[in-house]
Amino acid sequence: MARVISFEEHAVARLRERLGAAQEANEDLLAFARGHSGAVASIHSAVLAAIEADSVESLLHVITQEWPLILGLDAVALALVVGEQGFRADGNGVQHVEPQLLVRAIEQVDGVVMRTVSRGHPMFGPACDLIRAEAIIPIHCEPPLPVGLLALGQRSEQSLDARHGSELLMFLGRSLAAIMRRWLVDPRT
Repeated sequence: MARVISFEEHAVARLRERLGAAQEANEDLLAFARGHSGAVASIHSAVLAAIEADSVESLLHVITQEWPLILGLDAVALALVVGEQGFRADGNGVQHVEPQLLVRAIEQVDGVVMRTVSRGHPMFGPACDLIRAEAIIPIHCEPPLPVGLLALGQRSEQSLDARHGSELLMFLGRSLAAIMRRWLVDPRT
């Protein structure tokens, strides 16, 4: 005699499993969207603060002192080659650096570099020993204007969303280059 096999119990269990996975994926997507939205708002706030600077010195202060707070970072450093001179600015002020060292470092960066590290980029100066996650952003201006790198660092390791994060950071670097051009070409505007 034939026996009837009930698939209902197995099918309901499978549907519950799939529903749970879909809900988890939805929660992950919402968390990403909220984080991305917060990152966009932070980058926009940082650019606006830089735009409001009224001198090159004020701009360096905004970058090295205010951006860490705005962006939720532990360290921000800016290295520039201006003509035949090299400079590095961080929370401790501005220091002279051999321009050849900076040119070599700039040449090694193709686009935005985001990574976890055991020790931060030397551009962070004394803070490099504390940095565990960093983003290195190129600053491109046409000669004779400066070229350089912007380094953003934090003490905690982070999982970095390379595609979306690099687009935002590239926007930050390009905005900084445009602001510097404004100050160095015609500081009265």
